[in-house]
Amino acid sequence: MTETALREQICLLAKSLFDRGLTHGSTGNISARTEDGGLLVSPTGTSFGRLDPARLSRFDAEGRHVEGDKPTKEMPLHTAFYDTRSTAGAVVHLHSCHAVALSMMPDADEDNFLPPLTPYGLMKLGKVKLLPFFLPGDPAMGEAVRGLAGKRSAVMLANHGPVVAGADVEAAVNAIEELEDTARLAMMTRGMGARALTDPQIKALVTKFNVEWDA
Repeated sequence: MTETALREQICLLAKSLFDRGLTHGSTGNISARTEDGGLLVSPTGTSFGRLDPARLSRFDAEGRHVEGDKPTKEMPLHTAFYDTRSTAGAVVHLHSCHAVALSMMPDADEDNFLPPLTPYGLMKLGKVKLLPFFLPGDPAMGEAVRGLAGKRSAVMLANHGPVVAGADVEAAVNAIEELEDTARLAMMTRGMGARALTDPQIKALVTKFNVEWDA
């Protein structure tokens, strides 16, 4: 994909997330690898509903900011995924409502944040790691992701929001939408004794679709 097309795709998908209420105001950030090994990143303080393709932050393959507006303060999160997951071609971070709500529950599972309610939650995300609360922009968030050694494609920042890496922008967006939708189901059915997937069903999905599950 040309850089021009990638810029347009980033802004189009970001606006779709914004228009459907999956992030709000100037929250959230998104990045993607360019063909030359650099990065395109949403600028700091910008709205997903109004990103300008020409003003995206541009980094070269050595990680130097070479053009565009000042990048998001959450760059340590993004670079941690790129540095530890060779398959990462894009990273998306949202402040989506249901995922944040689920992260505040006292019984939230730190190792497997999303309950196994649907096949696609497992297939697109594997196990999601719940990380503790960090101040926004704290480089320690990136260090926490690095500490996972590339074994997770998605993390949930407690009281903050999800972060997902994918092979490309579309894959990352699809996966983070699945994360939010699964969190919404979990909150909707909380306390109702909802039937989750059984261990044999989970095992079958993990085997058939090569899900990252044992990390």
